[in-house]
Amino acid sequence: MQALRSRDGQLTAVQTGQGPDLLILHSLLTDRSAFDPVLPALAAQFRVTLVNLPGFHGSAPIPAGIEGYADRVATVFDDFGLGADCIVMGNGFGGTVAVAMALRHGQRFGKLVLSDVAAGFPEQGKVAFRVMAEKVAAEGLGGIVDIAARRVFHDAYLAQHPEAFEQRRQVLLGINPQAFIAACQSLIACDLVPALGEIRNPTLVVVGELDAATPPVLCRQLAAGIPGAWLSEIQQCGHCPPLEMPAAFLDTIREFIGL
Repeated sequence: MQALRSRDGQLTAVQTGQGPDLLILHSLLTDRSAFDPVLPALAAQFRVTLVNLPGFHGSAPIPAGIEGYADRVATVFDDFGLGADCIVMGNGFGGTVAVAMALRHGQRFGKLVLSDVAAGFPEQGKVAFRVMAEKVAAEGLGGIVDIAARRVFHDAYLAQHPEAFEQRRQVLLGINPQAFIAACQSLIACDLVPALGEIRNPTLVVVGELDAATPPVLCRQLAAGIPGAWLSEIQQCGHCPPLEMPAAFLDTIREFIGL
């Protein structure tokens, strides 16, 4: 696995595999390691680039605003030499960044895979981001371990995998606290729903049936708004299918990406 850094030094990433390009953007409460269970299968067919979003694991933080995240991540197409047929795959917050990229830089890449992604949150959904931002400001990232674990995974999974709490702790401690707050603020302010009809990238929306962080109704709204988008639901799965149910996730995306 090759370590990468953007020309201006602001973004870090890793790259592995050979073939057509596949760019992966992780969620707010995970990091790029959330895709480790599916990475061998993907890298067998694609040159996979996993970006650390701003403020995560060596990538420089940026001010709040989903457009700024989209513009910052879009620099990787030139900096890392990603082709115009590159598939962009995002989970959670990374998927929302990918939607903003499709609106602002959609001509730079091809297909779009959005796993458990919202284009905007209702007021009830924004409360969780406000609570997490406030707790991080007061207690640091270690203060939201329980919240994070229960937003990434559903209760049945956590009962079977109690080690997931410690795994979330280690992931969270690798994030810049101010960057985490900025990401929460970006999701609170984000409303890309009215512009979804402008997206021209072929799109597959995947959702875990039991996702508490991005409920399926928001994923259905996303798929309905993007012209020609497909929607696929993974049963008995939470917010991060590549991590929780990797085999089912691969089966779901296989035909769409040509795996």
